[in-house]
Amino acid sequence: MQHQPNTVRLSVIIVNYNVRYFLEQCLLSVFKAGEQVSMEIIVVDNNSVDGSVMMLREKFPGVKLIANTVNTGFSKANNQGIRIAEGDLILLLNPDTVVEETTFSRIIRFMDDHPDAGALGVKMIDGSGHFLPESKRGLPTPSVAFYKISGLSALFPKSKTFGRYHLGFLDPEKTHEVEVLAGAFMLVRKTVFDKTGLLDEDFFMYGEDIDLSYRIRKAGFKNYYFPETRIIHYKGESTRKSSVNYVFVFYNAMLIFARKHFSQSHIYTFSLLIRIAIYFRAGAAVLTRIWRKLFLPLLDILLLFSGMYFLKSYWGHNMQVNYPAFFLQVAVPGYIFLWVFSVFFSGGYDHPVKLEKVIRGIFTGTLLILVVYALLPEAYRFSRALILLGAVWASISMIGLRLVLGLLFRNIVPLHGNSKKRLMLVGEPGEVNRVLSLLRLTQSSHNFIGFVRVDNHSEEMKSSETFERFYLGETSRLEAILEVYAIDEVIFCGKDVSSNQIITLMSTPVKKEVEFKIAPPESMYIIGSSSVDNPGELYVIDINSISKAVNKRNKRLIDVVLSLCFLILSPVLVLLQNYPAGYFNNLFRVFSGKFSWVGYAPQPGNTGNLPQCRPGILNPVDGIQKSVADERMVIRLNTLYAKDYRVYTDLRIIARSWRKLGRNKP
Repeated sequence: MQHQPNTVRLSVIIVNYNVRYFLEQCLLSVFKAGEQVSMEIIVVDNNSVDGSVMMLREKFPGVKLIANTVNTGFSKANNQGIRIAEGDLILLLNPDTVVEETTFSRIIRFMDDHPDAGALGVKMIDGSGHFLPESKRGLPTPSVAFYKISGLSALFPKSKTFGRYHLGFLDPEKTHEVEVLAGAFMLVRKTVFDKTGLLDEDFFMYGEDIDLSYRIRKAGFKNYYFPETRIIHYKGESTRKSSVNYVFVFYNAMLIFARKHFSQSHIYTFSLLIRIAIYFRAGAAVLTRIWRKLFLPLLDILLLFSGMYFLKSYWGHNMQVNYPAFFLQVAVPGYIFLWVFSVFFSGGYDHPVKLEKVIRGIFTGTLLILVVYALLPEAYRFSRALILLGAVWASISMIGLRLVLGLLFRNIVPLHGNSKKRLMLVGEPGEVNRVLSLLRLTQSSHNFIGFVRVDNHSEEMKSSETFERFYLGETSRLEAILEVYAIDEVIFCGKDVSSNQIITLMSTPVKKEVEFKIAPPESMYIIGSSSVDNPGELYVIDINSISKAVNKRNKRLIDVVLSLCFLILSPVLVLLQNYPAGYFNNLFRVFSGKFSWVGYAPQPGNTGNLPQCRPGILNPVDGIQKSVADERMVIRLNTLYAKDYRVYTDLRIIARSWRKLGRNKP
């Protein structure tokens, strides 16, 4: 098949929604893969708020950008890109992917050699190097859907009857004609779209790849699974499959597909199966989430109540004091509530578990109990000694429980001390040193074991005691190195290791689970995913502490407490405001959660590079003279506010600018 030399062979269309770091890494790999190909790249951004558009304009000016002002959904956004695409081959690619340097040349050659091919998918692996079975799929007929929903497909994955959903009976290392391809990487001839039409926009997200695959086959073309090139797909990053919202969106997409393509008799059967699956999966997701959040607090409450019951009996017997039933029925539950509440807001239930946060929470809770105790009538002051003994028991029981669970169930209750990963880097000394510096700046907890160089590296390693001491060998011995040094995490230096090499090394069989991440060249982040359902850590040079769970809780708590205080003091405060008309409106906006008392200051462009937080009535610039607060200072103040956030920071800004609480336009 002959093509004009100046025509675009390949149009790569990427739909992005709030995955800026994954998108940047994806584009770096796409540009490398397209060096020998006549290619255009189209990115359709669905109104991201994480700075994706700004990043694209700054770092990838050659990309054709469509910046939507609303989230149009996956199908509609892809159609926007397809309509302006000039290539005779169109690749629909997820932003949370990494392609090999040879991927594009190989898939184009395959399509040229197979004129019957309407679409093509490739072998996908997740962020841990595991094969993703959705790389090849069968049509979800009622029977296939039943086997999937019932779990029979998981029990008999290689069965030609039960394993049709993921076609487990087909060798993943061989090319096959298949029924359904994955939308994460789907190469389609432009002429095929002329016959089938574009993606069905009734599918907001999920299901559109099944529908398109089915229509391609109905139009007389073949769908091929092609494993001679591979991609990394950080499954679970763009979406969270454990969420209830995912369950409803995914299975409702299956219903749309059934109504569109199945006969009326099949629709009823399929609809019944899907509804059963929705209620079962959604219920399981809700119960699992509730259980994970309440498991540790419920155990704490049980231990605390048991301990207080014993202490009451022991103390009452020895001190010859009879405590009324009210003590156990009301007072003790009140003590326990304040202890657990304080531990929660101290971060004692966050993962990994930090014992010092538990101690801090118990100490705070005990102080609250003693303050409330001092304000109560004499008849309800039962015993300060029991409160203090209860605090001692709370410390012993909570810490002991976490130590035991951390030893027995490390994955469920990981202790901070046990979470220090044994880290190995793959790359050359210069880039290894840069990545280590980045990790130090992010204050991440790692035990750096050493680094491995790529086989046949061109440069000789400079003689250095530091590098020689940490040099573990070459990638040809990677499997043995991972086992001997019990490595938990591997970071590939993208500057020194190609995508082909990274994917090959990630696919190396190892005896223990290893997390893999990639540090793109010249970028101040490291990104990766440890498993399908458990996204790995994202390291960015700014710590982004304002986005930590404990700080989000504390910030929201202080907003609510201050709103109540400002409401009580409103007869006086409203008279002293610079903007009295907006005072009560702001109280309502903050109390309802739409605003915070303190947020980012307006800065040039937007604050998309910063972690998200509620818009603020006040901001870090308030209290500083306008002549001093230039653009650079505003950006720096916002960055420092996000990076080093403390509740004290909000209190200090409010104390400095309390006359502006009624400001209408923050």
